[in-house]
Amino acid sequence: MSTEEILEIKKTHNQEFKELLQYCLASGRIDQNLYQEYDVKRGLRDSNGKGVLTGLTEISDVVAYKYEDGRKIPADGTLYFQGYNVADMISHYEHKRQGFEETIYTLIFGRVPNARQFEMFKKILNDMMNLSNRFIRDVVMKASNENIMNAMQRCVLTLYTYDENPDGISVENALRQSLQLIAKMPLIAVYSYHSYRHFRQDANLMIKSPKPELSFSENILYMLREDGQFTELEAKVLDIALVLHAEHGGGNNSTFTTHVVTSSGTDTYSAVAASIGSLKGPKHGGANLKVQDMFEDIENNCPDWENEEVLKDYLDAILDKKVFDHAGLIYGMGHAVYTLSDPREVILKRYAKHLAAEKGMDKEFELHETVEKVAGELIMKKRKLFKPVCANVDFYSGFVYSMLGIPRELYTPIFAISRMAGWSAHRMEELVNAGKIIRPAYRYVGHHRPYLEVEEREEENPFTEEYQKKYKLDTLKNV
Repeated sequence: MSTEEILEIKKTHNQEFKELLQYCLASGRIDQNLYQEYDVKRGLRDSNGKGVLTGLTEISDVVAYKYEDGRKIPADGTLYFQGYNVADMISHYEHKRQGFEETIYTLIFGRVPNARQFEMFKKILNDMMNLSNRFIRDVVMKASNENIMNAMQRCVLTLYTYDENPDGISVENALRQSLQLIAKMPLIAVYSYHSYRHFRQDANLMIKSPKPELSFSENILYMLREDGQFTELEAKVLDIALVLHAEHGGGNNSTFTTHVVTSSGTDTYSAVAASIGSLKGPKHGGANLKVQDMFEDIENNCPDWENEEVLKDYLDAILDKKVFDHAGLIYGMGHAVYTLSDPREVILKRYAKHLAAEKGMDKEFELHETVEKVAGELIMKKRKLFKPVCANVDFYSGFVYSMLGIPRELYTPIFAISRMAGWSAHRMEELVNAGKIIRPAYRYVGHHRPYLEVEEREEENPFTEEYQKKYKLDTLKNV
């Protein structure tokens, strides 16, 4: 259906649609007090915000507290991949070109590779890092759109039809499919972006084949840039960003999605497409875009953002919903698990500082640093919180991508390219352990009622004040 047809239908049935919307809101409205009455772990979290234990994993560990005399004490965060401290891994990646590739191997196979294993693995990935001209022409370039995450979903699902054994869920078959998707994700994302730019913005079409001698991060920059050039620091910073986003425990939304969908016995392509859909959400992978929007707003509208007191007043106004997007949030601040610090943010911040120096963007880096310092205290004071509020990895990731010249449309797809490693490891874990289908419980809180013939059914006007109050729709004005 074309855009013109959709607009015509909307125009013709505008009033009817508004009426249906009111019925939908009324039908979906649940008394919020019932969540407490039935002790519902909403969002799979307990009353303290801690995630409800729903599974076991060996892939990664997120540590945010230490224990002293049986008491839980906030601590600097630590992230482990297969038992290895990620900070230690990255310290050894300082002078390596392919830290992300080693991370992929470690996550999926449970240990760091030796020299022979690593060379063998890189060759396999290089051989798989391709897309046929037919696929690029018939899939990537068709129905291009601004949201590259949706384009990636479509491409992943279409790869199903190019697979001779798409539905096989043996570990061997799923491993092959996962490695192929890991290798192809950078091409799918970058080519989808170039297609969007060409067909929707009339830019020159640029499709470059990856070079086997380049790393993942180097190939992304090479394929993205017209001249294909990049500095050693640029490639290193992107490599570190890919490592840091590759995995974050089994409880994050998109990885949990991987477990849930995999547990049903579905194919790899469907599982990955579902996880991409989860990551696309602004409460998950799309959060760094909101951070960038906020900093652009500060730079454009804060009278003197280099003055800490003036900046503090503006951040206070953001929290009071007076400026920016009126949501009352300082994006990139706070994390569901970490307390004193997010180890990914600590590491990425260090590299962001080096990159800012190379790019002549020291003032912008100092702005991020000042907001990070001031915002945590402001949020704790205004929200009366006792748990410390630290910056999370989204706080600097968007800034890093902007300095690398990566377009906004690719911020979340870059995350997906990276997290494909973690999703694959968790899919393998779910298949190896072959558990039951994941099926949480929902309690019915509606009413049983008799079925009436159509002429006996009550007619209600959903636009009256009485109807709005009856179904408490007056509390859903922003829905």
